[in-house]
Amino acid sequence: MLLTSLDPAAITGGRDLGDAVRIGDVTLSRSDVVGAATSVAERVGGADRIAVLATPTASTALAVAGCLIAGVPVVPVPADVGQAERRHILTDSGAQAWLGPVPDEPEGLAHIPVRTHARSWHRQPEPSPHDTALIIYTSGTTGPPKGVQLSGQALAADLDALAEAWQWSAEDTLVHGLPLFHVHGLVLGLLGSLRVGNRFLHTGKPTPEAYAAAKGTLYFGVPTVWSRVVADPAAAEALRPARLLVSGSAGLPVPVFDQLVGLTGHPPVERYGTTESLITLSTRADGERRPGWVGLPLAGIETRLVDDGGGPVPRDAETIGRLQVRGPTLFDGYLNRPDATAEAFDTDGWYRTGDVAVIDSAGMHRIVGRESVDLIKSGGYRVGAGEIETALLGHPGVAEAAVVGLPDEDLGQRIVAFVVGDAAPQELIDYVAQQLSVHKRPREVRVVNGLPRNAMGKVLKKELLTRG
Repeated sequence: MLLTSLDPAAITGGRDLGDAVRIGDVTLSRSDVVGAATSVAERVGGADRIAVLATPTASTALAVAGCLIAGVPVVPVPADVGQAERRHILTDSGAQAWLGPVPDEPEGLAHIPVRTHARSWHRQPEPSPHDTALIIYTSGTTGPPKGVQLSGQALAADLDALAEAWQWSAEDTLVHGLPLFHVHGLVLGLLGSLRVGNRFLHTGKPTPEAYAAAKGTLYFGVPTVWSRVVADPAAAEALRPARLLVSGSAGLPVPVFDQLVGLTGHPPVERYGTTESLITLSTRADGERRPGWVGLPLAGIETRLVDDGGGPVPRDAETIGRLQVRGPTLFDGYLNRPDATAEAFDTDGWYRTGDVAVIDSAGMHRIVGRESVDLIKSGGYRVGAGEIETALLGHPGVAEAAVVGLPDEDLGQRIVAFVVGDAAPQELIDYVAQQLSVHKRPREVRVVNGLPRNAMGKVLKKELLTRG
């Protein structure tokens, strides 16, 4: 069973086993969650696919849990998505109804309400672990969003591997305020808690004040969240009693890592994954946590780096290669897109992540970024944007930095840095030249008021590329 802590056999006589889920002003015991989610399962059983408007509410948690109990694939729909993208998700997925909240434009789909106070104790047939459990749509940066089909066994394998790496147990209280339509907030935060059996607390929004007040043992955040936490020393200090701080969905700037250590006493765990592969790399609760590095392969995961011709890349912590992964957490293909699915895998089952990385001799991984925007080929050199960004963030006059390669007749691509801060452009160019090899210095620095980011805090570099 994917959601092992919701097995009705574990709830004896409806006994309240303490808070299991708290979202907003709604608190549910484990028996509440089992009873209400089973009631949902009875109402959606037999459906092919169900759409859930993934607002941060108890209704969303019960809707997703109920569908997984019933063996009905869930299509999480971002609450803030535009109408055209929402229509594409619904049409492409073939969702038959909305479960829980409904958007202003329901696109003609039926509505099945979630009754948070309903209870059922009828045991449901166990879904096959090979069946699709979730269909999560990608951000659509290279065309219309694609539906990533994730099986129950892939989700279970990933959550169990993370539980082992992070020493995650039912004794934890997991806190985050992230969206419930991505892998980070939905799969790791909510479903991970329902599998491990720990208490789950969603703060609504991931503010430093809310994190400080939650008194959790395990915290999830994206780099933007942690940047705001370290900017509030009192909130950061309140996290000292926690057991583990986890950062993901984008690279954590090294200065923020160092500030977290100083203010909370915790070197944060960093991890890496994609929607298609789930989380495949992580530093460990009992291992080295190195700033800028995302750790080792999780149990059952293999990784490799290849060059442009598909040959192996040395694990020397310097040579950049294309990252490929293989293991039990991989998706089962893109819905309705056999062409894209075939392009994503090689003949031996290696998934082409589209990211570039370096690996050291001990197997530690550092993600350079997306091959399409973070691997810059300038003057015959292959340069990783992330390394330059890290150097820039080490300057006291830089608050944020994003580096891209813009077309250049002489160099092929010239390194351009977009910087939020008060340092002079030439000062930053000279600073990077002193910190790194001279050929890695930006040829141009543009000071801006802010960087374009998505809901998870990732910089939208494709927007910066249009500013050439």
